[in-house]
Amino acid sequence: MSTDRRIVSTYRLQLGPDLTFDEAAAQVAGLADLGVSHLYLSPILQASQGSTHGYDVVDHSRLADGLGGAAGFRRLVAAAHGVGLGLVVDLVPNHMATPVPVSQSGPLWSLLRQGPASPYARWFDIDWAAQNGKVLWPVLGAPLEKVLAAGELTLDRLDGGRVVRYFEHVLPLSPDSDPDRMPLGSLLEQQHYRLASWREAGTALNYRRFFDVTSLIGVRVEDREVFEATHRLIADALRSGQVDGLRIDHPDGLADPRAYLDDLAAAAGAPWTVVEKILEGDEQLPASWACAGTTGYDALLRVGGIFHDPEGAEPLAALSEELLGQRQDLEAMTGAAKVHIVERVLAAEVDRLLRLIGRALPHLDLVQARRALVALLVGMDRYRVYVRPDEQPDALHAPDETPDPGGADPASESDDAAILHRAGLRGGGLTGEGPDEAVLEAVVDLAVGRIRGVADVAAQGDFVVRFQQTCGPVMAKGVEDTTFYRFVRLVGLNEVGGDPGRVGVGVGEFHSFAGRLARDWPLTMTTLSTHDTKRSEDVRARLAVLAERPGAWADWVRRAWRLAGSYRTQQVDALTEYLLWQTLVGTWPIDPDRLTAYAIKAAREAKLHTAWVDGDPSYEEDLAQFCAGLATDRAVADHVADWLALTAAEARAVTLGQKVVQLLMPGVPDVYQGTEVVDLSLVDPDNRRRVDHAGRAHRLGELAAGDPPRTLADEKLLVTAAALRLRRERPDVFVGAAGGYAPLAVSGEHAVAFRRGDGGVDDVCVVATRLAGRLGDRGGWGDDTVVLPPGRWRDLLGHGSVPGGGARLADVLPLGGLPVAILVRDDVGGISR
Repeated sequence: MSTDRRIVSTYRLQLGPDLTFDEAAAQVAGLADLGVSHLYLSPILQASQGSTHGYDVVDHSRLADGLGGAAGFRRLVAAAHGVGLGLVVDLVPNHMATPVPVSQSGPLWSLLRQGPASPYARWFDIDWAAQNGKVLWPVLGAPLEKVLAAGELTLDRLDGGRVVRYFEHVLPLSPDSDPDRMPLGSLLEQQHYRLASWREAGTALNYRRFFDVTSLIGVRVEDREVFEATHRLIADALRSGQVDGLRIDHPDGLADPRAYLDDLAAAAGAPWTVVEKILEGDEQLPASWACAGTTGYDALLRVGGIFHDPEGAEPLAALSEELLGQRQDLEAMTGAAKVHIVERVLAAEVDRLLRLIGRALPHLDLVQARRALVALLVGMDRYRVYVRPDEQPDALHAPDETPDPGGADPASESDDAAILHRAGLRGGGLTGEGPDEAVLEAVVDLAVGRIRGVADVAAQGDFVVRFQQTCGPVMAKGVEDTTFYRFVRLVGLNEVGGDPGRVGVGVGEFHSFAGRLARDWPLTMTTLSTHDTKRSEDVRARLAVLAERPGAWADWVRRAWRLAGSYRTQQVDALTEYLLWQTLVGTWPIDPDRLTAYAIKAAREAKLHTAWVDGDPSYEEDLAQFCAGLATDRAVADHVADWLALTAAEARAVTLGQKVVQLLMPGVPDVYQGTEVVDLSLVDPDNRRRVDHAGRAHRLGELAAGDPPRTLADEKLLVTAAALRLRRERPDVFVGAAGGYAPLAVSGEHAVAFRRGDGGVDDVCVVATRLAGRLGDRGGWGDDTVVLPPGRWRDLLGHGSVPGGGARLADVLPLGGLPVAILVRDDVGGISR
């Protein structure tokens, strides 16, 4: 690490127009009192004018003017250090903005002005051949011919030079063009860019972008010169001690994540670094990566999972079938969504890959090659594999040899080729067009770079990288941003890195996962909410209860359906309506504007009745009216209140249980802004609303002074502060060499418990209630016990003390108290305030 400030916990702040560096500095005292060790800032480099999030960087050489610039950042650092806090910064290496006007970005202005001759041409992934030496610039509202005929393109002056203007867009002219001697149309033909309608981006774009976002262009940080130029400021901040750690945005978009992290460690003094890596299923983070771990979606899945009742899966599926008129098939839905993304949304990227196949393996039938390529992209069960072009294995066969389909699998189960081959077979089944086996094998071999004697060696190397960079966007857009808005059995499971096909994670599985983190990734980040989660942790906590009470939920929904009859039109479909009822109970109280904004975004992402492009205004108008009715109807409000009252105990147990587990399990926990209390936010931009930090800090002071908690929000604030302060007081127990992890034996199924530490006097034990609804149905804890280590244990949350050994859970978590306990040895002093 770059300083002596050990990263024990983080608190995420979303900087922007509503939270500048100076405004963040005003909150550091309250956050230090909460117990965190580090502020975790959203991107701080200069972004596009008016940016609300910072991921659209335009200038890597300066700190964002809108946030306060370098002077404001120095003041924030000084304020944070003054109360003992360090800083972690979110870094975006994969892409930068194509801003409007583009003159905000020096590198892009130079690229458009000089084309391949620009010193910045190496910064960007551009397939120059695909557009005859030009870069497609799809910013027009109609084809170029119509725009010219309408007189919407004009010549103008900027800083003494001649430019082309199209409304707010300003574009440079090449140095050798003469705007005074030729018509505008002919002048445009001489430029290094081809102006086109925005609709051409999907099929003809020739620069790498972030997912399907044309306004974010990929950056080639694998180039040493580009890396140094884009990381110099951040590296200086790390080496000077202003910044202590980094969160790396979307590493899967990079050509070689492992090499990038090595370069970063060398340039910045090996800081604490976590990567936004989505791990699917049992996928493991590559051990060779120079980082502390992930940003925590793998932990989010397991922590939330232990508070879901798997017995609710089938009743909830049956209810969904009743309401929708059909049983939803998650695998088939995912396949259909990914086919749509591959064939329509990312067609330009797929065409680029097919051109590379044609150059490298000209003997292959391109129709069959496309079929194999589509099958691979659709069938991938993870974001990508990690093949390095400079470490390709020996070829299994030459390009003109046909592998024996009946022979032994040449690769092990962990081999990238085996993963891809299975993906191709799976994808063929999902698309209904199984690829030719020999062609599939050839494309797989090309993707892992193990064919000798290809016709074009450069094309093979390019395909290895570009294929991997395309897999992630297909997964993200097909699964997270389409299927997760269509599959409605239990929408709280439809989360980044989640698995909505599976309800519940066993306690034993969670212990295995946590033990593996303690052993292999003790400094990984853990989280429950982020700026990218579809729903906040507390919305998901309320929704988890549906799996505990599926029968009562079914009765509730049927009556809700009747209550909404006067607001429903033929256009408001059952799938969207069921998603909205779950949204209502998860977020209530919610105003009509918030609910409508979410509903329209969700419907556009689902792409079934409307979309971001060529949407259906009539459908969206009916949906808005439906949302307004639900959010303002008194009978609906009373019905929602009845449900929340009926399930209050269960929701409370999940809310506090998952929080205490996440904060004290192995790893470095992050608290997303505002979630130290109950936060009922939805997907962005809803989860980026202004937070009343001063109000939370004031309430924490009142609670510390003895004012009793009056709400679940108060209880969550107390639990969060107690856990964070404990971590800060005993860092060795949680992030040091002594930070061990051991499950504690529990009789029955209604508690999860573990010990942190190495068996010394500073050890901590954590106990949390799970499946509280069924626990209440059986009449309470009865004779259930938890086996604590020897000694006497005192609960920091006020339950008193209990002896070690087989302690009765009724004593550890007594009726009427909190459903969680944080136990320390009784002869150890309290947590400092």
